[in-house]
Amino acid sequence: MSRHARDTIAYSILRVVLAIGGRLPLAVICFLGRALVRFAFLFLKRDRRRMREHIAIAFPDLDGKQTRRLIRGCTNHFGNVLGEVAWLWGADAEEVERLVEIEGLEHITKGFEGGRGGILVTGHIGNWELFNARMAIAGVPFMLAVRELDNSRMDEVVTTVRTKFGSQVVQRGSSAGRQLAKHLGKGGGVGLLIDQDIPKIPGVYVPFFGRLARTPSGAATLALRMRCPMVSGFIHRKPDGTHKIIIGPPFEPPVEGTLAERVEKLSADATAAIEWHVRAWPEQWVWMHRRWRTRPEDEMAGDATAD
Repeated sequence: MSRHARDTIAYSILRVVLAIGGRLPLAVICFLGRALVRFAFLFLKRDRRRMREHIAIAFPDLDGKQTRRLIRGCTNHFGNVLGEVAWLWGADAEEVERLVEIEGLEHITKGFEGGRGGILVTGHIGNWELFNARMAIAGVPFMLAVRELDNSRMDEVVTTVRTKFGSQVVQRGSSAGRQLAKHLGKGGGVGLLIDQDIPKIPGVYVPFFGRLARTPSGAATLALRMRCPMVSGFIHRKPDGTHKIIIGPPFEPPVEGTLAERVEKLSADATAAIEWHVRAWPEQWVWMHRRWRTRPEDEMAGDATAD
């Protein structure tokens, strides 16, 4: 299926769900979201193949039945995310607050007390759009550095949801770092997802499920240069349909080595936290993403020599 066809399907599904999202109970709209996503996945053979390949890397001991069960769980999760985003479109702050609890909020707010701001790193685990909304409602709106979606219609909808409760969005690019640093300098919060392989931005290779994965290094670089705290935070869906955000204590900033070595160490620590949460809730992560796509030069050179 072509990218245009997939984008059209995704946007059409989203518009249908948004159109009815505010008119139905959350449980009902999530049920419909699951049905729509299961239908869409029938046509996304490449994504299903990638999910199997990546699950095999992370969990080599799973057999075929267990892998299929995990993929079904992921599909249902994405359907729930779709339904919850549609619900979020029309929800108010009190409704979001009742749906999502926060543990460890003090770990990020303490960093603001000295006027240094703070960085929260996370991954595409659980419903990260609910995560962003709930943090803003708790009085910690973040400036988010995001990639503009290829589908401009989808991008407009997603940006509207992300900024609804006070968060700000900046597009990744040459000026993003300066905007984020300026925001931190004013005592603001920055939220960054660092669990994807994005070739066009600075990155380092750190272990992820026992294999080196190219990881965005901007969060660690900002934290070290701005001397502000960096914490990890994650959201997961509980069996009763509510959500819980868990914010960890600040990472210990490395003090030895060059800046590049310290950035690599801090990025590795943050990635280890992401891996822990993916292992705990594997059905709530984006297994179709090509996390190990880019390989280190020395590894590629070794493969070439072996050939």
